[in-house]
Amino acid sequence: MRKAGWTRKQKRLAVIAGFAVVVGLATTLVLVALRDQIVFFYSPSDVIARDVAIGQPIRLGGLVKADSWVRDGQDNSFVVTDGATDVAAHYVGLLPDLFREGQGVVAEGSLRPDGEFTATNVLAKHDENYIPKEVVEALKASGEWRPEMASQ
Repeated sequence: MRKAGWTRKQKRLAVIAGFAVVVGLATTLVLVALRDQIVFFYSPSDVIARDVAIGQPIRLGGLVKADSWVRDGQDNSFVVTDGATDVAAHYVGLLPDLFREGQGVVAEGSLRPDGEFTATNVLAKHDENYIPKEVVEALKASGEWRPEMASQ
């Protein structure tokens, strides 16, 4: 005669199912908490549309607007644009050798209360044909993309 209750196999399956539920819940909580930080960078239009919090660390990506770069020693001011929106940026330090106007840039830092972006790190394009894919998509969406930009 068989005892009433769970078999060893049923107990094992229940433990595995419980573990899977806990792992799934933990993964969901992490992804929800990090959903805004999974993005490689925000375009200037994204910064305005998403109402990024003052002081929140983000990456700002776009093109350095022509005639916007002002350098005074290691004090650098420039404008990052995606063709539709501009964000003024400020960086203290040496910029990469490949940094120049009209080229792709990704700056790490945060927004100040006055709306200016304070960069703690600036990354410039790494070869003659590089503009980040997200910048190209933002420029195409705003109607500012020109094929010759890919070869600047």
